Amino acid sequence: MAKRMTRLGSLLAAYQRRDPAARSKLEIFLLYPGVHAVIYHRLAHWLYVHRWLFLARCVSQWARFWTGIEIHPGATIGRRLVIDHGMGIIIGETAEIGDDCLLYQGVTLGGTGKDQGKRHPTLGDNVLVGSGAKILGPFKVGDNSRIAAGAVVLRAVPPNCTAVGVPAQIVRVSGRPVFFADDVDQTSIGNPTLERIAALATRVAELEKKLDMYREPVHDMDEYDDYVI
Repeated sequence: MAKRMTRLGSLLAAYQRRDPAARSKLEIFLLYPGVHAVIYHRLAHWLYVHRWLFLARCVSQWARFWTGIEIHPGATIGRRLVIDHGMGIIIGETAEIGDDCLLYQGVTLGGTGKDQGKRHPTLGDNVLVGSGAKILGPFKVGDNSRIAAGAVVLRAVPPNCTAVGVPAQIVRVSGRPVFFADDVDQTSIGNPTLERIAALATRVAELEKKLDMYREPVHDMDEYDDYVI
């Protein structure tokens, strides 16, 4: 019992540290749907592991109705998972989430429909997933990585990376000491697709200038006609 209370205390402290709107642990415990979803999931997962599958799904569906967060009882969740707002989050059966992760509303940890067995992604420790991001498939997002809002991730992301876009591409690899997942910057990251289009436009302009250099302008049309004949 004491161990569970310690874990609950550390979870509430994680919310308090990451959410500037949180005023007290009591408020977080009573009013934050992310906390309720995780607590319900602990019970549902225990039932799932002990093969009480129907009861496990009953608990998870009740939690979905109560919180707007759908976590399959089979999913494995580490410590101090913070779910900010949380509405519309879906976490699949074989998904795994490490310690100290942060998920925003609308996140999906789902499958592609093509895989058997392990079908859903694995998040390492200290991973941040921005609002509306979709991570689909049985691969891993490495420790300390960040998935930008609205990204669709279809392949593995190495540790300490930032992935952006649809489909997601890695736009930043941190060579510095590991940053904490609270260091959120989802607005100053460029769109890699637009950057490539801009690079192509620049290249086309350069090629056109080179072509113009090889073109000899014809000033005398009679001379031009003689040349053609």
